[in-house]
Amino acid sequence: MLHYEKFTLSNGLKVLVHQNKNVGIAVFNLLYNVGAKDENEDKTGFAHLFEHLMFGGSVNIPNFDEHLQQVGGECNAFTSNDITNYYITLPAQNLETAFWLESDRMLSLSFDEQVLEVQKNVVIEEFKQRYLNQPYGDVWLKLRPLAYQKHPYRWATIGKDISHIAQATMQDVKDFFFRFYRPNNAILCVAGNVSVDEVERLARKWFEPIEAGEPYQRNLPQEPKQQEARFVEVSAQVPLEALYKAYKMPARLHPDFETADLISDILGRGKSSRLYENLVRKKQIFTDISAYITNSVDEGLLVVQGMVNPEISLSEANQAVESEVQRLLQEGISEKELRKVQNKAFSTYLFAKMEELEVAMNLCFFEMLGDAEKYNRYEQDIFEITPERVQRVAQDILQPNQCSTLFYRIAG
Repeated sequence: MLHYEKFTLSNGLKVLVHQNKNVGIAVFNLLYNVGAKDENEDKTGFAHLFEHLMFGGSVNIPNFDEHLQQVGGECNAFTSNDITNYYITLPAQNLETAFWLESDRMLSLSFDEQVLEVQKNVVIEEFKQRYLNQPYGDVWLKLRPLAYQKHPYRWATIGKDISHIAQATMQDVKDFFFRFYRPNNAILCVAGNVSVDEVERLARKWFEPIEAGEPYQRNLPQEPKQQEARFVEVSAQVPLEALYKAYKMPARLHPDFETADLISDILGRGKSSRLYENLVRKKQIFTDISAYITNSVDEGLLVVQGMVNPEISLSEANQAVESEVQRLLQEGISEKELRKVQNKAFSTYLFAKMEELEVAMNLCFFEMLGDAEKYNRYEQDIFEITPERVQRVAQDILQPNQCSTLFYRIAG
């Protein structure tokens, strides 16, 4: 059982504290409850742009990294469709530096035109290099709008189009910042060799003076139930043809979420999984294949992806995957096979709990979902799953009419 305490500041900032006196570090993790799904569809990529802008200087501190490096700290951030997360690791005795730095950029960024132009160019180059000029880089630019018709998951965190970032104005940036980067839209977790009293003192000193913003009420368009199989083909100069199949699966808080996660493991986690064993080792239809979930807060995707053997057609490869899926639906799984994937999932969870950063990130994430204690219930949740439940959930989600398939062909 992971122990933590939590409190809320008068401006709405939620703070969680996990004490571990066996380490010499402190982790400062600040989650903002904003992701790509909160963007205007005509101005996408802003959540990711902000991940860059937040390191471009605040109202009082022009160089974030310099001050952190002077006290032996490191920092980074990531953006998803659901959240934006900033984290700092530093010696525990220097914890206040993290509070000082992060509170100042929550107070206000520098809103410098030159910084904005530099970071826009950085993001545009990233868009080109990672998504347009890299083999298979545009897969999610094609697969997301195929799988989602209404929900804003239909675009990737990088955005729908380069022009959305290129045309971003300073007013756009200010509007986004003061709407989402407010204390009442954030969750902080401090983990490591810290005390609750010290964290509370520092939180009240550095963050409580920051004014709350207007409460953000999400009203996202709901994705209608997919009624028919969807298909798209793309081609590019790639080394191998590839297959991608995305099945709709339950949202993060749905009772069947963990079961769907285990189903992806059964199908394609590691070299002992069904798809790898049968379609790579035995039949040599694929050179590599895997299955995973998008871990989305709202209705997500269970994805199967594989690189196809040059001697096999994409149609044959697709049929082979669908045959394996049908076998799971019809025959189910044994208690032994289920126990194997449960143990593997649980060991991953246990190893993650040994890392203070993983603990801090997960406590913030589950608190954002409304229940930090769910992080402690993971063992109970996955070991309550039965073979019968796996088969029932598989029959619910692994249906052709809920699948979006992408054939990635070699151009020429």
